[in-house]
Amino acid sequence: MPSRGHTPPRSPETERFIPALDDLPRPLYARAESLNAGSWTPPHRHDWVQFSYAISGVLGVHTEQGSFFAPPQWGVWIPAGLDHEVVTSTRAEMRSLYVRALDSLWAPERCRVLEVTPLARELIKAFCLLPVDYPEGDSPPARLVQVLLDQLSNLPEVAFSLPLPRHARLLALCQELVEEPGQEVTLTGWAQRLSMSEKTLMRLFQRETGLSFRGWRQRARLLASLNALEEGDSVTMTALNCGYDSTSAFIAAFKTLFGFTPGELFRP
Repeated sequence: MPSRGHTPPRSPETERFIPALDDLPRPLYARAESLNAGSWTPPHRHDWVQFSYAISGVLGVHTEQGSFFAPPQWGVWIPAGLDHEVVTSTRAEMRSLYVRALDSLWAPERCRVLEVTPLARELIKAFCLLPVDYPEGDSPPARLVQVLLDQLSNLPEVAFSLPLPRHARLLALCQELVEEPGQEVTLTGWAQRLSMSEKTLMRLFQRETGLSFRGWRQRARLLASLNALEEGDSVTMTALNCGYDSTSAFIAAFKTLFGFTPGELFRP
């Protein structure tokens, strides 16, 4: 998998435990974890869907197709059978649901970031209090599970992902920006480094990532800002470190992508 950038050095002490499950005992299985800064998993896959969201902190899920980020109150939907890594640069409180593939046939076969609505959040909290082998049939826990599954199927998707190109040389340049989001990057400069015209690079970027060069660069910088803001860095310092010349421009772009200003998303 590609380099991730802004991830603390990995050590055995911060590697997360992955449950050794052959199968899920029920349609839904819950995990609640308190994660230290720098927590990580090696690449792995499940035979079931994983939906993880951060009560606090920022989750990063990395796949060969791209990276997906969940600030507080959003979650990452990981389809069954997809190789992925989960990392947290800051301390985080994470809640995860494992969902049997047969009970989530309505879901697209791709990684997505979803908004966790207030109702879904309360249902997840209630489900996490149930025993692993909760009663099935026409029981209150089983009915709770069905309502929760219905809510999960309708959570709105948001664009908190960073698609990565498969073109090897373009991928290398994208990784540079992920590692150093504040560097001065222009379409002209990248076209020269790739020995192609600007128009060819624009077409290549759109084909490989589904985004324009400018749109991809802006999203990379805004997503990189999440961990800094969560750690308590000032908006001005974060904006400058992510390549913005003015705080107001950064705040406007941030609100356009996330729907909140940095101050609203990361309230003290």
